Amino acid sequence: MRRLVIGGARSGKSRFAEQLVADAASVDYVATSEPRVDDPEWAERIAAHVARRPASWRSVETVDLAAVLGEGPGSGSAEQGAVVLIDCLTVWLTRVMDACGCWEADAAEGLRCLGDRVDELVAALERTGRDVVLVTNEVGQGVVPATASGRLFRDQMGIVNARVAAVTDEVWWLVAGLPTRLKP
Repeated sequence: MRRLVIGGARSGKSRFAEQLVADAASVDYVATSEPRVDDPEWAERIAAHVARRPASWRSVETVDLAAVLGEGPGSGSAEQGAVVLIDCLTVWLTRVMDACGCWEADAAEGLRCLGDRVDELVAALERTGRDVVLVTNEVGQGVVPATASGRLFRDQMGIVNARVAAVTDEVWWLVAGLPTRLKP
């Protein structure tokens, strides 16, 4: 089962995703963020997420989501039958865009690199034998961003969300902490 949980900022996405996997025997919690020592507010957000997780969940900090999804029983790094909870694709996209150089003046190569990474993620989701819950933000329903970089990010997030939703079994929309199933 592959599930996507999407919504706006502070809509309850992560808590809902955690509830979806709460009864699993084991969970690999994939955190796509990285600590930022110069940003105390971000550190508080990360700490709140960590504090909510049961001690039995294995934390994996990475942006190599295709590798995690490719792991399976007997791989040595994945727990036997562990559900994968990825939180979140929005931060993953930011880090991948940074790594690919998408913010450069001539970003054509960066966008090709990004496209390859999104292709890898989607292919890994299609192939995985693991149950997966992915958390992501809907960023395209607000005001049109005033900067080219803001519009680029918004557009790429929309592409990632649509591609991932196309290969998941369920899609949940969260508004004000209230979940609504969009798919199937």
